[in-house]
Amino acid sequence: MRTSAVERNTKETKITLELNLDGSGEGTVETGIGFFNHMLELFKKHALVDLSVKAEGDIDVDYHHTVEDVGLVLGQALNKALGTRSGIVRYGFASIPMDEALCEASLDLGGRPFVVMLSAMKHMMVRDFEVKLVEEFFRALSVEGRMNIHLRQVYGDEAHHVCEGFFKAFARALRAAKAIDPLEKGVPSSKGVI
Repeated sequence: MRTSAVERNTKETKITLELNLDGSGEGTVETGIGFFNHMLELFKKHALVDLSVKAEGDIDVDYHHTVEDVGLVLGQALNKALGTRSGIVRYGFASIPMDEALCEASLDLGGRPFVVMLSAMKHMMVRDFEVKLVEEFFRALSVEGRMNIHLRQVYGDEAHHVCEGFFKAFARALRAAKAIDPLEKGVPSSKGVI
């Protein structure tokens, strides 16, 4: 079983998270941020991971610390659950339509953190949630998860749909990348290690 549990306690946030990479989309998400909960629910369903998150943060200040720290903790959990990454497909790509919006995600579980997010919606709001926090979440996830993530808004003019497209596309790309490849006999790298 590729599972992990991580806790993070700081003066800004208190987070507990459990992850099963080979799940079915089960678990509870409680971050205190309604829109972010919605995005994480979409993620676990479309990535086919079991995910339980309980986050308490200084959301009276703003949402940044909670969103970023959940990204850090989820990245740590993914890294732990992937182990040596032996036998995985490693790469994943998805293009997801969400009504008028089309978003793409490409990722590499090859150990090198980097994020590129191309979006015209970056500086918009969904209710009281700043879309720029989506990039902060994926940046934190990338660093601790040791993965390369590229997100691109192909088109779309509704910020909620674009965010949803990014989370679903990332989830589907991760679902492909984390899969076990029956032809892969070891670590999928010419270096012999990830």
